[in-house]
Amino acid sequence: MVYYQKTLIVLSTLMIFAGTTALSAAEGADSVSKTSSTEKRRELLKTFVSEFVEITPGKGKFPASFVLGSSDGPASECPPTKITFKHNFSIARYEMPQNLYEAVMGNNPSRWTGPRNSAEMFDFPTVQDFCRKITQQLHDEKLLATDEEIRLPTEAEWEYCCRAGSTTRYSFGDEAQKQGDAGKTARKLDEYGWHTGNAAGNDPPVGALKPNAWGLYDMHGYLWEFVVDDWHDSHQGISADGAARKSDDQSSTPVVRGGSWMETYDLLTSSARRTVPVDFKRADLGFRCVRAKVRKPTR
Repeated sequence: MVYYQKTLIVLSTLMIFAGTTALSAAEGADSVSKTSSTEKRRELLKTFVSEFVEITPGKGKFPASFVLGSSDGPASECPPTKITFKHNFSIARYEMPQNLYEAVMGNNPSRWTGPRNSAEMFDFPTVQDFCRKITQQLHDEKLLATDEEIRLPTEAEWEYCCRAGSTTRYSFGDEAQKQGDAGKTARKLDEYGWHTGNAAGNDPPVGALKPNAWGLYDMHGYLWEFVVDDWHDSHQGISADGAARKSDDQSSTPVVRGGSWMETYDLLTSSARRTVPVDFKRADLGFRCVRAKVRKPTR
């Protein structure tokens, strides 16, 4: 009987030890997984910071002023308005890639998945939340100065960067089509942007086509891009210093720029703009970020 009891004690001890070992192994694996995830996010954040293009209006190749809008486009692109920047900022070379979006937000809602494909299928409030979260994460990693933030570009900043010093309809010239092109075919634009004429069957990473003169990719097409401004029916009243144009109307809607792979070439001009509902989500709607000093928008 004593021998039997001792055997039970030994077996129980072994079972407890085995259970504890298994639990420790599981905890260790979980710890390694969390560490790996944190390190991966840190590397993605470092890559993100390294891919900004510094914009210094009035210095070097960057003009201090430009003309926003168009004189021959729809009323929403009028009147042409001179904007003079008094601040520097940096803008992302690429639209937001899915691997970074997922690392920051913990999910990837995109329909057309790929680690370096442009992230899509989210609404405006979610994008604003992303900017707040990545700002905090970059501060935590000491990759962003405490007086800087990650935000969406203002509408003026976006168009200034899209034009890249040009005054033509597109950053590369006035015409999207080559001689002989018909319908939605636009072979000049094909080199710079994804649109209905060249996007069929493609699922590209960011930066697959040519950049504009300032090294920015996919400013024409691929995805419509959110900017921080509220929608107004025209450029009448926009701030001459390029600040965000906000509205006191609680039902205001966001502005998107640049056109997308779901649009024809005429909607991919440097001045093209439209609005979408605040909760609107679609597979051709994304964003790119700006890095800048914290600055209060004007109304």
